[in-house]
Amino acid sequence: MATQEPFFLPVGDGRRYCLYVAPNGRPKAAFLYLHPFAEEMNKARRAVALQARALVTAGAAVLQIDLAGCGDSSGEFAAATWSTWVEDALAAQRWLREQTDAPLWLWGLRSGCLLAAAAAARLPDAGNFLFWHPFTSGQRALQQFLRLATAADMIGAKRGSGTAPRERLERGEAVEIAGYELHPDLAAGLDRATLAPPPQGGRLLWLDVVGAGADTPLPASAKQLPQWEAAGYAVQHHSVVDQSFWQTVEIETAPALRAATSAALGDWS
Repeated sequence: MATQEPFFLPVGDGRRYCLYVAPNGRPKAAFLYLHPFAEEMNKARRAVALQARALVTAGAAVLQIDLAGCGDSSGEFAAATWSTWVEDALAAQRWLREQTDAPLWLWGLRSGCLLAAAAAARLPDAGNFLFWHPFTSGQRALQQFLRLATAADMIGAKRGSGTAPRERLERGEAVEIAGYELHPDLAAGLDRATLAPPPQGGRLLWLDVVGAGADTPLPASAKQLPQWEAAGYAVQHHSVVDQSFWQTVEIETAPALRAATSAALGDWS
């Protein structure tokens, strides 16, 4: 049976809720999951939990962390910054390395992929990456989130001062969007984030969720993938027909994406 260990990881002056699940015996691989932004984190929990279970069944260890101000971790989302989240990811990586020396995989979903790349850039060995439908730039991720405020204004759900959220953030003001108060430092850090390949990498498994009939990489992915190949990564890309489970009204479990992930990972070699 697998070993499951929920715990709080001390980071700075706070604590981050983590869940570590490992198989009996030496793990074949070690995955650190970095969740996406705001409500996407909650929508994705079920699909991620099922994929983590599949990874452990196949012999890998998986560590999931709630970043500062998210989930059951200490702090408020309104106080979270991008640099704090990068430190959270690095602290989780160090803890995972203390448990096992199995090949490391940084697993991100959406903006979590940007965080994985940012953290890995500060590691001596970036290891391997599993990207689920990544944002290829933080600017794109921030723009999408800010559109929620525009949509709310259009339907009259929110009567603001008329000043665009991005302008307020650039002035150093916090902005509330879809129930989340966004710190200007978090917005600025996300806005600058890129999906650049860290040095000393190994494998990259990149899976995009697409509609029926799409069998080629998305345009943004097609621009980014050659950079990772040029940096020496062994790149696999798959376009998978499935639901955009991180934004659906009902909770979806992404069965096709999970099956494609497990099949592509193979024996971790």
